[in-house]
Amino acid sequence: MHFNSNIRFLRTRSQFTQEKAAAELGISRATLNSYENGSVINPTLEALLNFSKYYGVSIDTLIKIDLSKISETNLAELEGGHDAYIKGSKLRVLATSIDSHNKENIEVVNLKAAAGYRNGYADPDYIKRLPSFQLPILFNDRKYRMFQISGDSMFPIEDKSWVITEYVENWFEIKDGNGYIILTHDDGIVFKIAYNQLRRKKKLTLRSLNPLFEPYEISAGDIREVWKFCNYISSKIPEPNFQKDELLSAVTKMEKEIKVMKEKMEKSLA
Repeated sequence: MHFNSNIRFLRTRSQFTQEKAAAELGISRATLNSYENGSVINPTLEALLNFSKYYGVSIDTLIKIDLSKISETNLAELEGGHDAYIKGSKLRVLATSIDSHNKENIEVVNLKAAAGYRNGYADPDYIKRLPSFQLPILFNDRKYRMFQISGDSMFPIEDKSWVITEYVENWFEIKDGNGYIILTHDDGIVFKIAYNQLRRKKKLTLRSLNPLFEPYEISAGDIREVWKFCNYISSKIPEPNFQKDELLSAVTKMEKEIKVMKEKMEKSLA
């Protein structure tokens, strides 16, 4: 039975002290310590229900599964409320396809396939039906997928551009300020700049490159997959930044004028 080690693991993972966790559980620190160190071999049903409710993890999971041994992706799903024993579904393993040489493909999710991907992302048969290709410049030991984006929230990356991404298994490795394709339960596929608050708030803050779009938060429970931005392909050439060029030109002109004025003043005082 993994109950004792699991409740210690979940507490330390949340960065809670025994005092804090005990107070929120409504028990003494000594009682919590006795559960965590294994002094209590057979916890009561009331205690099991209390810890299950507190951590949002089913009793079966607390007892039967060593949580320290499962992947970060599955842990994040558990913490987001997607417990396999509660929901009646298996913990997800990334579905992928391979070529005739047993090498993983780069599957292509275009705009027409986006709606289907939202439901079929974990279905190996669905993934195998997606168009795919190989790109030799990428690393062989990483998993890539290409998504077509829609809208102008990430301008200057144009609408209908193709974004090549790398699969992120450990969501705690999401780095602030980097771009990610995120498959969500509510909104489907989104392409945003992410800020990681999973450890503290179990949420991500998502921002657009286009300042006209407001940032927003999503919970870990709404996340299905995370793919890190690598590069993109577009049929359009980005527009030149005339505003920046004009500003630099104006500054240069001003510096020259100040220099001329300074020289005239020095001559008049000589």
